[in-house]
Amino acid sequence: MKIAWICSALDLRYRFGCTPNWWQFMKGLHERGHDIIAIPYIGEAFETPWWRCYRNPCATEGAIFYQLKQRWVKGATSTQRGVSGWGVRFVIEHWVRRKWQAHLARVLEREKDVDAVIIATVPMNHLTGIPTFLRQQFSVPVVYWDGDVPASLPRFGGFASGFRIYDGADLSEYDALICNSEGGALDLKDMGARAVYTIHWGFDPELYAPLTVDQDRDVYFYGFGAEYREDWIRAMLVEPSKQMPDHVFVAGGRNFLSDMGRVHLEGDVPFNVFRRACCRSRINLNITRSPHASVLASSTGRVFELAFMGCCIVSNPHAGIERWLTPGESVIVVHSTDEALETYRHLLKDESTRRCLGEAARRTALERHTHVHRAEEIVACLEKIRQGN
Repeated sequence: MKIAWICSALDLRYRFGCTPNWWQFMKGLHERGHDIIAIPYIGEAFETPWWRCYRNPCATEGAIFYQLKQRWVKGATSTQRGVSGWGVRFVIEHWVRRKWQAHLARVLEREKDVDAVIIATVPMNHLTGIPTFLRQQFSVPVVYWDGDVPASLPRFGGFASGFRIYDGADLSEYDALICNSEGGALDLKDMGARAVYTIHWGFDPELYAPLTVDQDRDVYFYGFGAEYREDWIRAMLVEPSKQMPDHVFVAGGRNFLSDMGRVHLEGDVPFNVFRRACCRSRINLNITRSPHASVLASSTGRVFELAFMGCCIVSNPHAGIERWLTPGESVIVVHSTDEALETYRHLLKDESTRRCLGEAARRTALERHTHVHRAEEIVACLEKIRQGN
């Protein structure tokens, strides 16, 4: 297949959570012999051994939009958000959308035989009308992929960043939607999607492989922001750090709680040292945001990354986590601070149990959750969509 993949970004410096995942999927498709054409919505385009690319026609506009988004995250006033939001909408509707439509038309005209267009985590309401245009002009199926379901859904209000990607959007413009949530797929159908497929996250086992290093910290959490998981950060990280003063608790990332107890904050962790940061920790935490944790089988990348690295994983309750790992065998699920304390104390005294948990998690990940497994699922979905099923 030849697939045009318009993704939120290719550049990892933008720190979008889905970007490394799009890399994995495009790499998996390449390894199965498919021709991937990548076009970023934010940032510059660049080629790798796994995809070729076309430029971003609105790189400057995208950079401005990204800066505005950062202002929203940092707490601009409601008036400032309103003015910024109106300005962004005006530019998108009267400038950006037109440039993207013309650019994609040129790409498809030049390529001639594109089998499918995937638009991945670009705000849907930025591209209103473009899927209909592409289908009519080129008879090519257009698929939207939302990797942030269910947090992105209207009933959860979107993220505090101000993103409301479905406001004013027409889901029926797309031949189908793909998302990372079995429960959230029902919402998308109710919102007007013609068809919805669920594909969970998957990773390259060579990139996310166990690393033999000295384990010099006890409990580690990595993530961006406390939004939608404040209570579990307190229960699994902050309070245990206070009650276990002889142990080392570390959090990587940013935008955590104002009171993080005795947790050492190490700041941003670049992707190239993320594996080392996890593998040097005896216990790694999977603290899932409440929308994902409460809506059935809404996958996030972290639990898969930790599994592939053979980490000992402790998680907050997550509806459907048994779809990917087996509680008690390849992941430990705790339901309170007391359970977290008991679990940490037991695991930190028992290296053999930690190792067995990590080995079981990696074994399951290798059997069912690699980037190639997901690539095969993507192709199967596209074949169904092309056949009108």
